[in-house]
Formats: sequence, structure tokens, C-alpha cells
Amino acid sequence: MDWKNKLYFGDNLDILRREVPDASVDLIYLDPPFNSNATYNVLFKEKSGEESAAQITAFEDTWQWSVEAEAVYKEIVTSGPRKLADLTQALLGFLGRNDMMAYLAMMAIRLVELHRVLKPTGSIYLHCDPTAAHYLKLVMDAVFDVRNFKNEITWKRTSAHSNVGRRYATVQDRLLFYGKTDGWVWNATHVPYSDDYIKSHYSQIEPQTGRRFTTRDLTASMQRASKGQLYKWKGFTPPPSRCWAYTSENMEQFEREGLLTYSPRGMPRLKLYLEAMPGTPCDDLWTDILPINSQAQERLGYPTQKPEVLLERIIKASSNEADIVLDPFCGCGTAIAVAEKLKRRWIGIDITYLAINLVQRRLRDHFRDDLSPYEIVGAPKDLQSAEALKGISPHQFEWWAVDLVNARPAKDHKKGADTGIDGYINFFDDKSGQAKQVIVQVKSGYVGVNHVRDLKGVLEREKAAIGALITLREPTKPMITEAAATGFYESKDFPGRYPRLQILTIGELLAGKKLEYPAHRVETFAKAERKTKHEQEGLF
Repeated sequence: MDWKNKLYFGDNLDILRREVPDASVDLIYLDPPFNSNATYNVLFKEKSGEESAAQITAFEDTWQWSVEAEAVYKEIVTSGPRKLADLTQALLGFLGRNDMMAYLAMMAIRLVELHRVLKPTGSIYLHCDPTAAHYLKLVMDAVFDVRNFKNEITWKRTSAHSNVGRRYATVQDRLLFYGKTDGWVWNATHVPYSDDYIKSHYSQIEPQTGRRFTTRDLTASMQRASKGQLYKWKGFTPPPSRCWAYTSENMEQFEREGLLTYSPRGMPRLKLYLEAMPGTPCDDLWTDILPINSQAQERLGYPTQKPEVLLERIIKASSNEADIVLDPFCGCGTAIAVAEKLKRRWIGIDITYLAINLVQRRLRDHFRDDLSPYEIVGAPKDLQSAEALKGISPHQFEWWAVDLVNARPAKDHKKGADTGIDGYINFFDDKSGQAKQVIVQVKSGYVGVNHVRDLKGVLEREKAAIGALITLREPTKPMITEAAATGFYESKDFPGRYPRLQILTIGELLAGKKLEYPAHRVETFAKAERKTKHEQEGLF
């Protein structure tokens, strides 16, 4: 069966139920949004069930107790797995109706679906911080069974100590690792030896080659000795109660390969070269993976972005090539990008089109012509569905519309003054090294000539080359006339002229119409580092 990777736009609970079959996924990684920056006491403050429904946006990672959370709680208790129903009632009795309980209820019902879609050989990694990790572990125990718990991994995500007051600095995240059964996929992982370890354990150096090595005892306990381990080697036998660890044939092969060294008394030992050793077996304390900092080449400006090496370790350890990796809160797409790089198939889900926009560009920048086929599911495909998205969320509609012209969203709708810019494209069309800019505005309601004049004012203020007005409604004749009067942008190095103010309707864009500008080189989101699927950095 032909497979096409999928990027879903929408609520992951609904998408999991509708789109993802039972036992179809090999590995799940999820980093669900959680307002860990909120005052701890506020998370446990009782809330009325009449407050607004739980919201998840790219930059407001909060869950709130609401009518929706109350309904989810009742669904778990009445129709969820017995152990989970009992636990959820106990948690409500202990925590009360507050944001923490809303978060746990919303996560619990999703974890039930994630358990359903996971293969018997599959694994799941839930990424969280210490604020809720202990509650989430109880929920995971109830859904996945305590017997399938593998590790609670601690990742030192920062060295910053700005969060100290009258307590110790908080510098860690947790990853809860479970299998679905006792037959989970596992590929042993290693971390490179430290310089101190190399100096102390591989202190011997071959004069002729400069290779570092250590030596190992070639004897073993007699308790499990076989007849083939009882012999003399060059006149030597092991001490009493011990035998040779290898057969005489093995010893002869070691000798031919130059892997034996001898003590002054003539006792053989086995040479182990540093470059042949895989490193230290990876444990559950990860201090060797640095967080994304402001200078990191892979930094995309997404607030919860995780380093790719973190996901590489997880995906290499718990899946194989061609396996399916699912990230139901895919955000800026780190798990998806790493899955693509490591030749896994993937499914990503996010409820914000801002994330969908960013993931697409990350994949294009990473892989270009090597990118595997994928499709976006859930995005509007016609005017009717575009109208529906506008009715559900004007902000999501705006991010989606900006994406239609391959522009970067200019704001995340936090509180602040409206600058008149919904999206932008930076492009280079000469050798000056100075980027030119396309300004994008989106209007989903009534439009008139005043909107064209407003955009002209923004163009002048920002000294932008071109302005694009994207409209859901058809433009009026005065709008078209006013836009035409704005004139043209002429590029020095590109032939032709480009209308300085362009009006594009959603209908036209869905039909294939393109924004006109000198598209020699485009800079929208921070560029993801160019990768190929053959790059397998030996980090583990």
C-alpha cells in the first residue's frame, strides 16, 4: 500500500478518532502545551465550569476548567477504562475543578486514543515538566498499565538559574517512556565517552598508530565453563576457579588480528580500541543534549522548540526505518523533521495553522527535493470551508490565508497594537544583500477602498516594496482602481514590473493564482538548516 505522510490541522482528539486506525503507529512522541509559567497556586485554584472552553494556541499554552473539561471528565468516568475512571474521580476529589485537573482530564482522554492507535510493539514518550509529571505518570499507569512503564527520563534542558528565589533552580524536563506490551522495539543507544573518561580508561596509546586502547581480562568464572574453554594458551592456564572466556579458535583469531597484548609474565589480555567502542550505554539522566539557544542554527523562533538531537535519540532507540512516528502536538515539527531525516514515516497534528505553516517551511528548507510526499488534511480547500474556518477562529483563518501566499505570519495575536501587518515575505532581487519586503494583510469580512488606502499607508511607513491584500469577499471596483493607481515595483535584476499593491481573493488563490514579486530568493521563517536523509550524525 502506498503511504503518504500526513500533516493534520485540527483538534488531535477528533483527528485521532476519525483518521488514525487501531494499532497503526510504531512510536508516539508528544510534548503537550502546559502553562508551567503560571503561578503554582493559580493552577490549583477552583474554577467554575461556565468559563470559556479550553484553549490551545501556539503561544498561550493553557488548559482551563470549563464546560468542555467537565464534559470530558464525565465521558472518562462513564465510558473510559475502569482504572482510568477510578483514578480520574480520585484526582478530582484531591485537586478540585481547576486548571491542573482540566489539563489531566484533557490529556487522559487523548492518551486513551493514543493507546488505541499504538502497535503492540510500539512505544510512547510523553514530554512534560515537573509541575505535572507525577500526576501524568499516574494517568499513564492507568492507560498503559504499570507493567509497561520503562523509564522516567530526566533531561537537563537549561543551565539558567533565573528562577531561583527561596528554592533550587528548576532546570529539567521529564519524559515518561512506556511500551504498549512487553514486546516493544528497542535499539540500544550510547553516548560518547567524556574526555576525562577517555584519559582515565583508554590511557594506553600504540606508538606505531597513535590509537588509544585499553585491555580486558580474558578469563571467566568456572561456574559456566564449557569444555572448549579449558585449555593452555602458550603455556598459560587461568588461575584456579577460572577458565578462558573464549575458545582457542577465538584466541587464535585475536592473535592474527593483533588484538592480544601480554603482561611481563606472559599472561594475555584483549586490546579494546577506543574508536571501536560505541560509548557509554545511555541512562535515564540526559545532561549531554543542549537546549535551543539564540545562536543555534536550527532555531526557528518557536517558543517550545526542542533540539533535534533529543528527538534523534528517541526515534533511533524506539523505532526502525519505515516505521510510523506520530506527534499529536507537533508544534514547529521537530519530531516530524527528525522522522523524515531518519527515513521514518510520520503523522503530525496541530490545532494552530501557525504551526502547520511553520512545519511546511521547515520540511522544505530541510529536505528540498529529497522530501517524501505528504499531504495537509483539514485545511480549507474551497470557499465554503474557508468561511467555516473564519467562523470558528478568525485568527486561524488569518494564518491559513497568509500561508496561501507562502508568507510568514507577523503576529501571534497576543495583546498589543495592530500594526496593519498580518504576514510578510522577505526577498532578495539584487546583489546589495539588502532584503526587500512584501507586506500582507488579510480581510475576512467587508472590504472597501479604505482598506486599500490603509495598506498603502503601511507600505509607505514600512518602506516595503509590495503590498498584498487578501480578501474573502470580492473587491469593489474603487478598490481595484485605487490599487492600480499605486503603480509598479521594478526590480533591477529581474525583468518585468510587479504591481505594487495587489488584491487577491481567497477564491483566486485556491484556484492557483500567485502573488507577483521577484521570487529569486525568499526568506520567511528563520531558515531551517539544510539536511539530507543520509546524514546520520554519530551522536549516540
